[in-house]
Amino acid sequence: MDAVTNIWVTSCAIVVVLCAWKMVNMVWLRPKKVEKILMNQGLNGNKYKLVSGDMKELYMMYQQSKSKRINIDDGEEVLSRVMAFFNHSLQKHGRSYFTWMGWTPRVTILDPDLIKDVFTRINDFKKIRNNNPVVRSIATGLLTYEGDKWVKHRKLINPTFYMEKLKNMVPAFHLSCSEMIGKWEKSVLSEGSCELDVWPHLQALTSDVISRTAFGSSYEEGIRIFELIREQSVHAMEALQSVYIPGSRFLPTKWNRRIKAIDKEVNQSIRRIIDNRLKEMKGGEGNYHDLLGTMLESNIKEVEQHQNTSHGMTINEVIEECKLFYFAGQETTSSLLVWTLILLSRHQEWQSRAREEVLNVLGEKDIDMDGLNHLKVVNMIFYEVLRLYPPALFISRVVDKNITLGGISLPSGVQILLPIMLIHYDEQLWGHDAKKFNPERFSQGISKATKNQVIYFPFGSGPRICIGQNFALLEAKIALAMILQRFSFEFSPSYIHAPTQILTLQPQYGAHLILHKL
Repeated sequence: MDAVTNIWVTSCAIVVVLCAWKMVNMVWLRPKKVEKILMNQGLNGNKYKLVSGDMKELYMMYQQSKSKRINIDDGEEVLSRVMAFFNHSLQKHGRSYFTWMGWTPRVTILDPDLIKDVFTRINDFKKIRNNNPVVRSIATGLLTYEGDKWVKHRKLINPTFYMEKLKNMVPAFHLSCSEMIGKWEKSVLSEGSCELDVWPHLQALTSDVISRTAFGSSYEEGIRIFELIREQSVHAMEALQSVYIPGSRFLPTKWNRRIKAIDKEVNQSIRRIIDNRLKEMKGGEGNYHDLLGTMLESNIKEVEQHQNTSHGMTINEVIEECKLFYFAGQETTSSLLVWTLILLSRHQEWQSRAREEVLNVLGEKDIDMDGLNHLKVVNMIFYEVLRLYPPALFISRVVDKNITLGGISLPSGVQILLPIMLIHYDEQLWGHDAKKFNPERFSQGISKATKNQVIYFPFGSGPRICIGQNFALLEAKIALAMILQRFSFEFSPSYIHAPTQILTLQPQYGAHLILHKL
């Protein structure tokens, strides 16, 4: 008996020692080793702090910056508010530096050649997988896949966002925009002008557009799905700001029960729509031009062509892609539209130029695709808005093996950070007016403005460039054109310029404008 007890105690002791060693290695020995490797290659950064790394400083600077009131015309103030920690680190350490997200080292780069490498070498620089199941419930699908699975899904989903397919969605875009503008017209009816916080209206617009274009005739059910996914996104944001303890999702808490209930209802609702659509398609019913119909059509063709279901997506995978579209699509377009209206309120000359172009090309008639293709000034404005106020502030990758980037040896586990906003504001890359609003820089297109460098990527770049960018830009163009046809707008005295990152870059206190009926 004593022998058995001794073996058991010894085994337990060995397990405890191994776990302790693994923990010490993870939170201290390995970070210090990586720190030495990076510093020996000339990279600067903060000294590693046990467990927390730079998280405390990052959080404190973020909270302090949120309380600042800034001048919309001062690009440095905008950077200091939105990118406080990262802009400070750039000034302190130079153009290539490392920081610590907990015990994870993160190398930040601003060199265009290195940025291009990161975007093109997709098998070396991979997406960072978030282990929190709440986050993964909506940030899923094509966004997170790697290797052959990503290639397959990208191939199957690509046709959904071809311009020839998106043309069929213009009536849905137009209908949603008309309903929003109808509400605005009622608000200005009596006085000819009114003050309005346009931000919640633009959020409602983009959610309505997604619900119409995702499921077509199942629009009402789509609205309900969107409401649930919006709630999921709030919970996901809460989860991102906390440390995930493995297994905690199984605890019988009110929060966990709600998370499971939402996910279950979303999955069941989308599955029901998909099942009904597949029955209709097999019966030869309807000609669906919505996103789901186009995606299912592409999937069916691929399976039939290869006579093998492994070449297509499963129903569960289709559900994941639908959820991702809901999550990503609404935030991007509403962010682009609100910053466009804000910047055109500040720069009235560009608002006038855009309106003149819209009225010359489209008149006061309904929007059509041919007319939209001739809106050069509007395109220039959108490109500049996306440069100064990109929806996402960063793109990050991780290396899962020891590799070299531009002569820098990166150990496995190091993350790479591409700070979109810092790069878009960089005077070394964009010239002396980099921090100023100047759509004229895009008068000859993006390639000319960037001198063919990878220094402009509001939607990413390379093989993994955002698949939905054409959708977002088309929706935004229709909405802006219809607004310019009917209204002029300017800042309300109550407007406070306070860009802040939530899921995307958003106005912290809304966008209070004065609308004037034309």
